[in-house]
Amino acid sequence: MASHTSTTKEQARALLDNLPDDVTWDDIVYELAARRSIELGITDADNGRVADASVVRRELRLRT
Repeated sequence: MASHTSTTKEQARALLDNLPDDVTWDDIVYELAARRSIELGITDADNGRVADASVVRRELRLRT
């Protein structure tokens, strides 16, 4: 993963540079979205906005 001092643009370039030359637009969009999702999850975890998997499972069972 890129350092915290690199810009978002630099991180996107690095991600693109690591993809194969025959990459499709869909592949690029997927990789960018996945990266953003992971970053949001890490931010949530760092800020204590997480739930134990057993709690989530229990809540999902109650809704069905």
